[in-house]
Amino acid sequence: MPTSVLHLVGSAVDEFHAELSRLYAEACLDALCDPDRYDVHLAYVSPDGRWRFPVDLGTEALASAETMALPEAVAHLARLRPQVVVPQMFCLPGMTTYRALFDLLGIPCLGNPPEVMAIAADKAKARAIVAAAGVAVPEGAVLRPGEWSSLALPVVVKPVDADNSVGVSLVRDPGEYDTAVNLAMAHGGAALVESYVELGREVRCGIVVRDGELVCLPLEEYAVDSTTKPIRGRDDKLDRTGDGDLYLVAKDSSRAWIVPEDDPITAVVWAAARRCHVALGCRHYSLFDFRIDPDGKPWFLEAGPYCSFAPTSVVAVMAAAAGVSVRDLFADALGELDLGGARCLSTTH
Repeated sequence: MPTSVLHLVGSAVDEFHAELSRLYAEACLDALCDPDRYDVHLAYVSPDGRWRFPVDLGTEALASAETMALPEAVAHLARLRPQVVVPQMFCLPGMTTYRALFDLLGIPCLGNPPEVMAIAADKAKARAIVAAAGVAVPEGAVLRPGEWSSLALPVVVKPVDADNSVGVSLVRDPGEYDTAVNLAMAHGGAALVESYVELGREVRCGIVVRDGELVCLPLEEYAVDSTTKPIRGRDDKLDRTGDGDLYLVAKDSSRAWIVPEDDPITAVVWAAARRCHVALGCRHYSLFDFRIDPDGKPWFLEAGPYCSFAPTSVVAVMAAAAGVSVRDLFADALGELDLGGARCLSTTH
């Protein structure tokens, strides 16, 4: 019998996150299409909080699908009884609250649990936890409105709880400081100010769990330059075509590439990433950003323990470089779950 898989798509926050979710989810569905192995279902949450269960993620299918409030959606899920849910939501509620809902329903979630996603979304909490585990983090401070940091310039200022490099600034001049802090706070309730780590390189490290073992994947390096591009910004990650469609800038080979495993930084970054994975309590897979200083020392920047299982998802790209297809990556992750023990709330109890 095929495994019944529910893909949770959309956003409870805004249309941007919903569009980003659809972009990755559609690529995932195309890559994993195998009716003999997977019986696929879709749940779509819109920014107004309404649910839909469309036949596909096209505009017509979404428009024609019945809309449901949460109680109706929960009853529908109880009737559907999927064996596993694949979270494809990028907004904070999608990363946390909606994953917790499926925990309550007894439907296993592929990937990290809501409490891990909540910690990773709060950059200050994540850095404090990995620092306690012995991973190097830049000196930093969290600022609330009306507060100011005494850290010496240059510093990097970022929202404490935003992603995709929204509201991130490098401050070298005192005159830029207030503007940078206000920009960061405009995208969240607080700003994280960190000492600037002089640039050597910037990389990401992915880990997958296979048979209970942490397997580090080839590093992905990003195009940065101490003069022209000292930090990565939003324009390095996402953009729109002339027709207004969202696309992934970071997948351009001139902006990101795989690091050879015999590169001297690989082993030290792998060691730091394993510490991060264990300290944060990650499961199935994890993903971490590191700044490499001119002496080759890795400094933790943030955790992004997410994988959409689209071929363009960072963990999938790294796995492909190690000879693991996205289909095998997905199957391995499913293998870490006890799908036979899944339960779901019944409509009759």
